[in-house]
Amino acid sequence: MSEKGRKPSGSSICSAIEGLWKEVRELSLGTSIEHLQSAPSSLQFLRQFVLPNKPCIISNAIQHWSALSAWTEDEYLCRALADRQVSLHLTPDGRADALVHHPSSPSTLCFASAHVQRMPFPLALQYIVDSSSPSSPFVAYAQEQNDCFRSEYSQLLPDVESHISWASESFGCLPEAVNLWIGNQRSETSFHKDHYENLYAVITGEKHFLLIPPTDVHRMYVREYPAASYNFSQETGKLSLELEKPSRYIPWCSVNPFPSSSTREQQISLFPRYFSGPEPFHCTVKAGEILYLPSMWFHYVRQSPDSRGRTIALNYWYDMRFDIKYAYYNFLQSIDIHSTKACAPKVYESYDGS
Repeated sequence: MSEKGRKPSGSSICSAIEGLWKEVRELSLGTSIEHLQSAPSSLQFLRQFVLPNKPCIISNAIQHWSALSAWTEDEYLCRALADRQVSLHLTPDGRADALVHHPSSPSTLCFASAHVQRMPFPLALQYIVDSSSPSSPFVAYAQEQNDCFRSEYSQLLPDVESHISWASESFGCLPEAVNLWIGNQRSETSFHKDHYENLYAVITGEKHFLLIPPTDVHRMYVREYPAASYNFSQETGKLSLELEKPSRYIPWCSVNPFPSSSTREQQISLFPRYFSGPEPFHCTVKAGEILYLPSMWFHYVRQSPDSRGRTIALNYWYDMRFDIKYAYYNFLQSIDIHSTKACAPKVYESYDGS
C-alpha cells in the first residue's frame, strides 16, 4: 500500500491526540488560569477569552452588587423569601449527579440524581446548614438548574444585575438561564461539561474548581451508565436509591479525581490517561469574583462555606455557538482510542511550559 493510501496506525493516532493535550497548553492555555483585576471590555473578553475558549477569573466586577453584603445575613434571605417554595436537592453524601454503586449490583456503577423536594425557603436554608454535619443522614443543596433564580428566588433580583453587560455584548445575547446555588462544604459536583458559556459569580464562601479543556475528552472516560434517583422517606428520614423505569442511560465522566487511598491504585489502573496526563487547572473563586467557564470545559467543583456554614453563588448561562469548534470537538470525541491496544498512555510530568 502506498503512503497515500495507508491508514494511520493506532499508535500514531494516540500520539497525535496526546500531542494535542500538550500543544493546546503551550500555544493558548499556559499553566494557570489568568486572573483579571477588573472587568474587561467586551472586545477584550471576546478576543482574549471567548474566541480562544479560555477560562479566566475576574475580580472587582460585581462589587456594586448589594448581594455581597445582604446575602451574608440569613435573616435578610429568610425575610425576603419567607413565602417562597424552593427546590432542595438531597443526597446521602453531597454527590448529586454523580456515579455511585448500583443498588442491585454494587460491583458496578450507575448515574444517581438527587431527590428534589419543594419546601419553604427558611426551612431549606436550615436543612443546608444542619446537613453540613457528618452525622446528618443526607446533604441538602439548593442547585436547581432551570433558571431558578428568576423564578423561585425572584425577590432577590434587585440585589444583582440581570446580566453581565460586557459578557452579554461579547456573546451577542442575554443569558438563557440564571441559577442560584446554596450549599455547604459537603456538597460537590463531579466532572461534567455544559453546552453553555458560564459566568459563575461567588457571593459568599469559596468555590474550588478542577478544569480540563475539551481537547482532553479522552482523559475523562465518558461512558454510559444506567440512570437512578434517590427517594426520601419522610418516615425514616433516609434516602434510598432506585433505578429509573423505563431504563435509560446517561453519558458521564468516569473519573473521580480524588479517590480514597484504598481505591487510588485501582482508579489509576482503570483511568490511566487522566492520572498520567497533564495536570488539571486548579482555581479557587472567592466571594466577589467571577469565573468565566467556557463551553464544553470539563469541571469538578468543591466549596468552602462562609462563617454561617453556607456557600452562595450565582451563574449566568449564555448559549454557546455551535460553530466549527463544536464540529472539531465532536470529531475528536468520535475517535475511540481506549479500545486501541497500541495506545499506552504516556506519563506526563507537571507541565511547566518547557
